[in-house]
Amino acid sequence: MSDDLNGKTYSFDVCAICKSICCRDANPPLTEERKKIIRNYLLEKKYPTESLFVEGDYAHPASDEKGHCIFLDKNTKKCLVHQVKPETCKAGPITFDINRQTGKLEFYLKKSEICPFAQIIYEDKIRLKEHLEAAKAEIFRLVNNLEAEALQAILRIEEPHTFKIFEEPLPENVLNKINFK
Repeated sequence: MSDDLNGKTYSFDVCAICKSICCRDANPPLTEERKKIIRNYLLEKKYPTESLFVEGDYAHPASDEKGHCIFLDKNTKKCLVHQVKPETCKAGPITFDINRQTGKLEFYLKKSEICPFAQIIYEDKIRLKEHLEAAKAEIFRLVNNLEAEALQAILRIEEPHTFKIFEEPLPENVLNKINFK
């Protein structure tokens, strides 16, 4: 998907309008593989690699004292790990849930009140479709690679300012992992 929209890029200019709200208190889930990729990327760039991640119910990037993601450059408002950022960050403003009754992976779009990019992409149906395809790939990769306990913890997180735009059956291995059977 091209990031150009009348001289503005989705990845910076549009997102800069909201002052990086999605980078505050978001805690995107990280697989062991994604942590390794991020750490290696930062080592290549000669950035410090201490205290990058928080381990708890699920692993996620550490935050600063104001709740901003440790990977948000406070000066440029750009992501320091943009090239290798977490799957849910790549998928944003599309997020997910799992419907326990149907065993389907549901895809949600954040509402414009919390994400200016969501409104722009929602109004452009071609770009929404393109982005949804990319988001689906990232989210499927995430749910396939997360440990069962981490996935269960993530599914307990409420995301009230969203609406469902698509659903798709989960792979059998994910259904088994989270005990839907």
